[in-house]
Amino acid sequence: MEREGGRVVATLWFSYGGRNREVLLELVRRFNRAQAKVLVRATFQGDYFEALARLRTALAAGAGPTFSHVVGEVVPYLHGAGVLEDLAGYDGASRLGFVPALGQHGSFQGGPEGTLVAVPFNRSTPIMYIDGRLLERGRVRVPDTWDALRDAAVALTERRPDGVRWGHEVPINWWFWVALLGQAGGRLVEPDGTVSLGGDAGVRAVQFWQDLVHRHRAMRPPPGRDYNAWQATNQDFLAGRAAIIWTSTAFLRYLEDNARFPVVAAPLPAGVRRAVPTGGTFFVVLRSAPRSAREAAWSFLRWMCQPENTAHWATRTGYLPVTTEAVALLEAQGHYRTHPNDRVALDQLASVEPWPWAPRLFRVQRDAVEPRLEEAVLLGRDARAVLAEARAAARES
Repeated sequence: MEREGGRVVATLWFSYGGRNREVLLELVRRFNRAQAKVLVRATFQGDYFEALARLRTALAAGAGPTFSHVVGEVVPYLHGAGVLEDLAGYDGASRLGFVPALGQHGSFQGGPEGTLVAVPFNRSTPIMYIDGRLLERGRVRVPDTWDALRDAAVALTERRPDGVRWGHEVPINWWFWVALLGQAGGRLVEPDGTVSLGGDAGVRAVQFWQDLVHRHRAMRPPPGRDYNAWQATNQDFLAGRAAIIWTSTAFLRYLEDNARFPVVAAPLPAGVRRAVPTGGTFFVVLRSAPRSAREAAWSFLRWMCQPENTAHWATRTGYLPVTTEAVALLEAQGHYRTHPNDRVALDQLASVEPWPWAPRLFRVQRDAVEPRLEEAVLLGRDARAVLAEARAAARES
């Protein structure tokens, strides 16, 4: 067990960059100043996927941190590997009052009951952002269906001597395709455990993108993979090169603060229904850490879930407030009246579809689906054949 100045040290590995990193470190400093028993030592470990690779390597070597945060899709795998501490019996765990759609049991379907192995904090959903100037100038209504999105993207695409202003832009990424799959009426995993990737609904989701890119020439697939593509999307939006984008609620405050035009947030449009997955990460405490360090980490997580701290995180970033008390606090303060885009993000939780509790979910994402999505959309490969290959790869994962 490590101590510093009489305090128990809890080591935290984190992955936030930019503003989110600054806000997290500010909260860590506040916690460390607020009491004299625990010292949280936070260390940046790269983006989500770099940090996960380092975490898995460290766990194999017996040198992991006390706690970390991981993308939701990897929680079932880590739980199945037996590396996560069950926090359900820790002091105050039953009284945290998580927003149902964002907590462990609302974010997953079929997970272990009565456990708390993943504490939500920086939780998000995909959301649509629109350049308000262009909406008004083009007399285009906020799209609420796939057809309306297609029509808006076509209407707002403009080919100019200095380049193209695209009507729509979205990273060709598993998260957004899962949203489309749900909107088309499908699900990733069937009740019997079969990884179906949505069947015909998954195909329609890919074809919708293909049509926007190749047939209507109204959507730009941003360059790069993972967060490089997300950053490119945000920059195209801020620079006026994309009228409508899909990205995370996590970028809400960043986009509002940096845009030279009104940013209009809207729910993702419906196909046969509305559907969005949750995203972002959960805090997890590692069972390999000494008991005193695990308890120290828990004291920090409880502190972070206090309404004022959860609300501070949400209002400074764009991530969703994860406790009902934090939502009530923001309502009482009038935050949603003065920040209607935040209200849109919160209301969209009514359309959340839980992830399946599947230990191989992360490998299905990274190894089976995501590389093939890029081939299908960028190269125009047959969507049905691509997803058949992905299903075969998923069975081997």
